[in-house]
Amino acid sequence: MTAQPDGADLFEPFPLGDMVLSNRIVMAPMTRARCEQGVITDETVRYYVQRADAGLMVSEGVPVSPEALGYVHVPGIWEAEHVDGWRRVTDAVHEAQGRLFAQLWHVGRVSHRSLQPGSTAPVSSSGREAEGLRAFAMRADGTAGFVEATPPRPLTTHEVPRVVDDFKAAARNASAAGFDGVEIHGANGYLFEQFLNPHVNDRTDKYGGSVPNRCRLLLETIDRVVDAIGAGRCGVRLSPYAQVFDNPAYEETRETHLYLAEQLGDRGLAYVHLHEMGRSAGAPMLSDEFLREFKDGFRGPLMVAGGLTKEIATDYRRRDLVDLAAFGRPFIANPDLVTRLRYDLDLADADPATFYGGGTEGYTDHPTYAMSGHPA
Repeated sequence: MTAQPDGADLFEPFPLGDMVLSNRIVMAPMTRARCEQGVITDETVRYYVQRADAGLMVSEGVPVSPEALGYVHVPGIWEAEHVDGWRRVTDAVHEAQGRLFAQLWHVGRVSHRSLQPGSTAPVSSSGREAEGLRAFAMRADGTAGFVEATPPRPLTTHEVPRVVDDFKAAARNASAAGFDGVEIHGANGYLFEQFLNPHVNDRTDKYGGSVPNRCRLLLETIDRVVDAIGAGRCGVRLSPYAQVFDNPAYEETRETHLYLAEQLGDRGLAYVHLHEMGRSAGAPMLSDEFLREFKDGFRGPLMVAGGLTKEIATDYRRRDLVDLAAFGRPFIANPDLVTRLRYDLDLADADPATFYGGGTEGYTDHPTYAMSGHPA
């Protein structure tokens, strides 16, 4: 589909898999840590419905198993009560004519033993401890907050299929909960990036060493999820050059991700979601050349997130570099972000102190433009 000169097609319908999105604006996944028992609350339902004007919403990261957990107060997807809770969200979102994918998540070493079954060490591609790494867990004073992560242990070769099966089961649960699809979280320094990065992954088995070997876990997981729910209902998030959670830069970054682009294109996924972290985290920016090469290799819908504005998204569309524009933080304080972007209305600022944990403040109490005293 050819981009319109002025980028107006940001607000026009877009076909994705076997569905049609109402516009090309996506709410990016954002951890909010508002579910103290790990189960959906009324406020969580309200939060997503308030933002259902997005063409697509990707949920906060949803751990696929107890081992996958690295943050307290996030909703899971491995038990029946999790599925029942998420069904409340998806039913309400669909009633509001919205679309919602579940982001399936395993944090790997970004965890603390207090969050792990049996208080064991978290798992990763290796036993390499990350410098300065913190998890969001319960502190000694009984409050939720960031604590020093526990050093990990490497997954054995025989354990890896168990992790893959956890993702397949989570995808089936997400489908049972009414999600329109799933996004596998392969980005931001979590488990899959711990396998992709050769400075973290020092394995000598079939999951370490060469580029195809380091990509093997992610691709095996995608294949199992596709078997469960279909390729048109499966997306994946990647973050080339991100360098977060002590995942250092590596020379094969471009080679690794262009290899993944071709592999994912062969699988016919719903989309690939690239997280551009250069605008906020000081990582290298994704160049136009890289975006073009990745898009050509993937041959499917490409989504980009990370510090986007309407102007940047419009420019990307004008030059046909991306198909979908994902916004994160702007959706926090602007539940009606699509309307505000469409009519160039002022955007409210979110308070970082309310991003994680707490109650309604900074979560569901942000007014729409009209409700904030401005004309509709």
